[in-house]
Amino acid sequence: MELLVRLRPATAAAASPSSPRSSLQLPRGTSVPAPCRLRPGFPSLRAAAAAAIAVEPETKEQQNSIMETEVFACPVCYEPLIRKGPPGINLPAIYRSGFKCSKCNKSFSSKDIFLDLTVTAGTKEYSEQKPARTELFRSPLVSFLYERGWRQNFNRSGFPGLDEEFQMAQDYFQPVAGGILLDVSCGSGLFTRKFAKSGTYSAVIALDFSENMLRQCYEFIKQDDTLLNSNLALVRADISRLPFASCSVDAIHAGAAIHCWPSPSNASTATAYLKVAEISRVLRPGGVFVGTTFLSSPRNNPFSVEALRPLRQIVGPVNTSYNYFTDGELEDLCKSCGLVNYSSKIQRSFIMFSGQKPY
Repeated sequence: MELLVRLRPATAAAASPSSPRSSLQLPRGTSVPAPCRLRPGFPSLRAAAAAAIAVEPETKEQQNSIMETEVFACPVCYEPLIRKGPPGINLPAIYRSGFKCSKCNKSFSSKDIFLDLTVTAGTKEYSEQKPARTELFRSPLVSFLYERGWRQNFNRSGFPGLDEEFQMAQDYFQPVAGGILLDVSCGSGLFTRKFAKSGTYSAVIALDFSENMLRQCYEFIKQDDTLLNSNLALVRADISRLPFASCSVDAIHAGAAIHCWPSPSNASTATAYLKVAEISRVLRPGGVFVGTTFLSSPRNNPFSVEALRPLRQIVGPVNTSYNYFTDGELEDLCKSCGLVNYSSKIQRSFIMFSGQKPY
């Protein structure tokens, strides 16, 4: 099986830090720095709390509970969340924990088996109409079928198969081995489980907007005791408001996803810019983004022809349910969002592309 590989020359230094990893423990009352900066090695998954949550008087046992800042941040103001409960990035610990924003005081908790970190978490009356393709993947039927035939059909378009795709992604992620990996638009967790079982990462966080996809993801996870007790978390979130502090994640994977990301307007490319920019925001210096999608072609996009491409911004989204891009557009997208060292691998309509956050 042959792949066309395109590699762009580096535009920024990418020397890996050589100093050993160190744990960052902060005394009570010390403020947590917000700016993005290069630090030696990968910091620990948590640090001591920078602020206390105002609560009712507690028993001595409750006072001994751990209250800590997490990799998670408020999706409203991006401030660190204060956690109260057992430590750890794993399903049992997160289920028994409560989270609260250190700035706006918005509270978050696990719903069913996932942590809901959407802006609308906890709302009772508010509702909004989502794009049809967003609602499609929130369907229980599609969530059930996704790993039982739906995803396998991608092979017809040149997707090389799950095992090979996983290994290709792992090759890109080698520079950030040992860090935190975020699997956005994880679906039923096809790759989430592979990343978690590989033992390559200190934690794997599966993220999707679809509640039913996350439930289906859990159904597969609970069949494997090693996964249930591993550093694996399920989070519901919006790709356009990632609930993570700036420069807090080492690796981000988006498998067969970018063409599905909804557009609130007819400017589909502009919307993709906003979401890749959000990915760039949460990546640490040296962090790696890897995505796969379907390339734009006359079969899926009548405006893939060079002469007609400008018309896509006017009428394209009206005539197609998904957003398809060329290799050049994906490269421009990554570079415009501050990523460097773009490279891609192409097989028919399949493309895997990658960019890196500069040091």
